[in-house]
Amino acid sequence: MAELLKGKPVADAINEELTPRIEALKAAGTVPTLAIVRVGEREDDLSYERGATKRCETLGLGLKKFVLDAECTQEELMAAIDEVNNDSSIHGCLMFRPLPKHLDEAAACAALDPAKDADGITQGSLYGVFANRPVGFPPCTADACMQVIKHYGYELTGAKVAVVGRSLVIGKPVSMMLQAANATVTMCHTRTKDLAGELKAADIIVAAAGHIGTVQADAVREGQVVIDVGINWDEEAGKLCGDVSFDAVEPVVKAITPVPGGVGSVTTAILAKHVVEAAERAQG
Repeated sequence: MAELLKGKPVADAINEELTPRIEALKAAGTVPTLAIVRVGEREDDLSYERGATKRCETLGLGLKKFVLDAECTQEELMAAIDEVNNDSSIHGCLMFRPLPKHLDEAAACAALDPAKDADGITQGSLYGVFANRPVGFPPCTADACMQVIKHYGYELTGAKVAVVGRSLVIGKPVSMMLQAANATVTMCHTRTKDLAGELKAADIIVAAAGHIGTVQADAVREGQVVIDVGINWDEEAGKLCGDVSFDAVEPVVKAITPVPGGVGSVTTAILAKHVVEAAERAQG
């Protein structure tokens, strides 16, 4: 039976590490504050917003919400982002995506100040990830993957890691972060020839393709660590599941993250961490 790499202990450890830093900032007159920019009422956005709100309340972070109608104009959205950029009391911003199709998402992302980009959506933040420089922040989920691996003590230096997925949200940034941690990374995707063979050769698998059943039992072997980033709704089973066929893979591998309760449950703690770091940078 594999070790279950649950997210709650990771999030709790992050909270514990953040608490004295938040107290120090407050003692110096700064309340680390998150801005949430939400367009419309998508249920997945609202769910994440509830989690982020609870995390802010638990840690004593400030929170400002900019909620726009689903039919809002580009000008209204850009005005909200401009307000975030110009408010010195706001240190980090989370803008929910995807935006409604009538809005220019690329322009909205580009308008956000990278110093306040808490979820790695600006080109400046992505430059920071790809160049391994302290500019902006990496996407929260990519950072959460790294924190899970670190928390459970799995060595990345010299490890062979296969990443399934090539999006700018997860696949590409987490690949860069893994390389910065001295892992040897193979980037795969759903059109990779002999995907199972590529995955079986790895020490660690990060599954982030966004498709149910991307990783089956034929793609794993004993001794592997599997980080499942996927969050999919299985209509047949009537439940959330990841990209990994958990019931088939779990008996074979050394360790695996559950879905739900794995990487996803760490993301709001990472979001809070990024806001605190942004406040510390702003304080100088």
